[in-house]
This record gives sequence, structure tokens and C-alpha cells, in this order.
Amino acid sequence: MDKIKLLLVEDETTLGQIVKESLEVRDFEVIYCENGVTGWNAYKTARPDVCVLDIMMPERDGFALARDIRAEDPHIPLIFLTARSQTADVVKGFEIGANDYVKKPFSMEELIVRIKALLRRQTSTNPQETAPTSFEIGHYTFEPQKQMLSFQGEGKKLTHRESELLRLLCQHQNQVLERKYVLDLLWGDDSFFNGRSMDVFITKLRKYLKHDPQIEILNVRGIGYKLVY
Repeated sequence: MDKIKLLLVEDETTLGQIVKESLEVRDFEVIYCENGVTGWNAYKTARPDVCVLDIMMPERDGFALARDIRAEDPHIPLIFLTARSQTADVVKGFEIGANDYVKKPFSMEELIVRIKALLRRQTSTNPQETAPTSFEIGHYTFEPQKQMLSFQGEGKKLTHRESELLRLLCQHQNQVLERKYVLDLLWGDDSFFNGRSMDVFITKLRKYLKHDPQIEILNVRGIGYKLVY
């Protein structure tokens, strides 16, 4: 079996080296960088399977790096590794397209479990096979691969997570999309915090679709959401 190629970008050298060596003895191939600039260059050269990024870094922070990586690859697993715990930072990370968020201090076992869970979900879901090129949502056109939602010729670029959530709703049109399924798939687990984050994204999608009154994202209490039009 090929080794998992992982890009680690962490400006705390001691921590970075510990994580790097711990992953390597568990048969990962680790490319380690200490700032966002070298991290971006390493990403373009190595094309890793998964990225683990600190947020607070010199020269270029993790948010900027994650945004550029997500623009290049809409599906590569991204994990933020940070001491920050403020809700706004976590939400911002998810909006950019992060798949998971691990707070320092952490155990290597936790980090590895999260990495492998994300890779399993990526392997089991091939976007090219499961999603059509576009969806017609009332008077809107939604193109998942481009992350573009258009209305009367005007397009809005969605974030990765907004696009993935809307894609799931479209694939389950007029059916109840269960909260737990979405949270496990896109957020990693169905914790209370992740549930609140998902509600925020649903509110955003409703706002984006408000120009067509026939479109509704219904809240099916205690179960999930339903897209109807």
C-alpha cells in the first residue's frame, strides 16, 4: 500500500517536528513547512493526499493557505491544527473549506483517526460519479464543480462547504436530508457545535435562494432538512 502523503504546515518548530516524526513512524510520508509561503510551494510541488495546517503563522496564515489550496482542489481533506478556540475562527475555517478542526493540545491518536476518517469518506464518495454537472433549482442554476450558483445570468461563488451542502440537498430534492448524515459526512461528527454551524450554512443558502419564492429549505424538526421547489 502506498504511504499517505501529508502536508504539515506549523510554525512551532518543536511541535512540527514531533508531529512529523510521530506520523512518519506510523507510515505517513510527511512534507513539513514552517510558514504559509513555503507551505503553498510545497503543496504545488508535492500534491499531497491531505493537509494539516496551523492558523497563526508568519508571512501567510493558514486561512489564506487553505483558501488557495481549496481553489486548486475542491476535495482534498483539510484539517486546521490550532490553539484558537473562538467560534468565529472555527466557522471561518469551515467556510473556507476545512473538513476538520483539531485544537491544541491534542493526541497523535486523535489526529491520525481524524485524518484516516476524512480519507475514507473521500474514497467512498467520488464527486464525478455522484454529482451531475449542474442542477436546475427553480430559476437558479447550480454548478457543483465550479461552486457557482446563478440567477438570471448573475453568478455567486459559493464556498466549498456551502457548495457541498447544497449539492446534497439537490441530490435529495423533496426528500428529508438527515442532519446526522450531513454532519458526519461534511463536518466529521454530529456534535452540538457542528450542528449549530450547519444551521448557519442552511440560513446562508436560504438567503442565496430567496429570489425564487417557490424554493424552500424546510426544517423537518428533529430529523433534518428538505429542499422543495
